[in-house]
Amino acid sequence: MLTARHIVAAYAAGVFPMAESADARDVRWIEPRERGIIPLDGFHLPRSLRKTVRRGLFEIAVDRDFDAVMRACAAAGPGRADTWINGQILAAYGELHRLGHAHCVECRVGGELVGGLYGVSLGAAFFGESMFSRARDASKVALVHLVARLVRGGYHLLDTQFLTPHLAQFGAVAIPRRRYMQLLEAALGRPDAPFYRELDVAEVLQLASQTS
Repeated sequence: MLTARHIVAAYAAGVFPMAESADARDVRWIEPRERGIIPLDGFHLPRSLRKTVRRGLFEIAVDRDFDAVMRACAAAGPGRADTWINGQILAAYGELHRLGHAHCVECRVGGELVGGLYGVSLGAAFFGESMFSRARDASKVALVHLVARLVRGGYHLLDTQFLTPHLAQFGAVAIPRRRYMQLLEAALGRPDAPFYRELDVAEVLQLASQTS
């Protein structure tokens, strides 16, 4: 059975769990030869997205309903008939959240959850796990708010697991495992960075735009 302790030990070793499908009973341990990261001193905030964040179209919350964000990320949707988040992963990451090591950023409209993301925080590293969007740009706005909080908290590593075209537009890159392990060791050797909950839009844009 997958537990929070297993996940923490795995991240420290540079691996992470995924399931074959939402219905799978077990998980696999993934160790990519190249790892996706977003350099926090190289985040790119597109001009159109900057305008969307400034307009405040979404109500932003942090850790209000972690389980709901995970369930939304696990749900099938347009373009994805299945996901890699199964029951064991839902339970174990929920345990991590209750221990203070997993966080989510939520976007709402009229109180309805329409986008967000979640991940794990250890030392000065944040491991992004999954995101979802039910409204245009919702997951992108959540990512901007995440990056601002990581910059404000003094994080040194934002792990995205893989490099995708979606993440590349924000400055994500793929690095060899050896280099990733060097960055990981340095980040985990630092005290736990604070994950800020309350930031206004002006602070978010200033923090996320420092290197844009």
